[in-house]
Amino acid sequence: MSLKNKKILLGVTGGISIYKVCDLVSRLIKKGAILEIIMTEAATKLVSPLVFETMGRCKVYTDMFHEGHHEEVEHIELPKRADAFLIAPASGNTMAKIAHGIADNLLTSAALAYDRDIIFAVAMNTNMLNNLSTQDNIKILKDRKHKFIESNVGILACNTIGDGRLAEPVEIVEYMEDYFTKKDLIGKKILVTAGPTRERIDPVRYLSNDSSGKMGYSIAKAAKARGASVTLITGPVKLDKPNGIDIEEIESTEDMFNAVGKYFDNTDALIMAAAPSDYRARNINSNKIKKEDTDKFEIDFIENKDIVKYFGNNKNKQIVIGFAAETTNLIDNAKSKLKRKNLDYIVANDVTKKGAGFNVDTNIVSVISKDEIVDYPIMDKTEIADKILDLLVD
Repeated sequence: MSLKNKKILLGVTGGISIYKVCDLVSRLIKKGAILEIIMTEAATKLVSPLVFETMGRCKVYTDMFHEGHHEEVEHIELPKRADAFLIAPASGNTMAKIAHGIADNLLTSAALAYDRDIIFAVAMNTNMLNNLSTQDNIKILKDRKHKFIESNVGILACNTIGDGRLAEPVEIVEYMEDYFTKKDLIGKKILVTAGPTRERIDPVRYLSNDSSGKMGYSIAKAAKARGASVTLITGPVKLDKPNGIDIEEIESTEDMFNAVGKYFDNTDALIMAAAPSDYRARNINSNKIKKEDTDKFEIDFIENKDIVKYFGNNKNKQIVIGFAAETTNLIDNAKSKLKRKNLDYIVANDVTKKGAGFNVDTNIVSVISKDEIVDYPIMDKTEIADKILDLLVD
């Protein structure tokens, strides 16, 4: 779901990973979130409040007892108007105070006044994190239904390798998007394919296409955010792997066919957003084909299995959604595929249109079933993903 106009109260504590929170603030603002920020005194020793005021386009609060006129009771009013309360980085000290109801600064006082779940993005030294006191405090907070963005394993500022590294800003933003997303696909098992396949000609050459995988990845992430159990079968793409999703990486169309077959019987829906190669070389050269070996380069191609057609014609309870990337006769070609491949829906797009097709973040699609055609204007692929997933809501 979009973060546009979502009011997020961001608590910033004193940890060296605060530098990542500058990036986080920038990303949240770009997503359309409205921020209010509370910094602890220790946090202000590491980064100036002015930095967060500038990047967050908001007022930064640091002290309950500041000089000047108090227009409101800040530790009450700030949490009252927030749609979500995120603390990043969440230090062991601040979590301990909140777990035990200690309200000795503006941030912990606001936490005590907040009557919903707080989201803690944990960050600290490994030994501090694994200390029994910290683990007990985390358990207390989890038992009270507070949420946690767990830390990553990596190189820490103390020059050790271990758990306690603040989640990357992109991961935290993704978590916040999930947090605001209606969970209307809980209990659904959704299988998504994405990206191109590669058909080897020799060890250095292959047949492929321009699919970026962006549409399939958007669908997989949106399905996970809406509560589904998601398996993503992906060809070779240059995209970050989404969190919380089972991922199987493949290369060839045969690989993808076999991977889909492995999961299909236990899935509720197959969304075939990948662009598998229709043909493969009859014979793959074990060595690189040298230019001087021949003055004519000919390849004998044979047809690959049509994955979505096979599973469309062998489905039981599953909903099968295919895609049609066309350059001419869009609707007629898509309707033909819908019928021939026994699909429940087909998502058709004309890849020659500006803003549609491969390697862009937008698309222009028509969703076609046997009963109707729904045309959509140019939209971000994340929005189109939700339109497609709406078809699976009971």
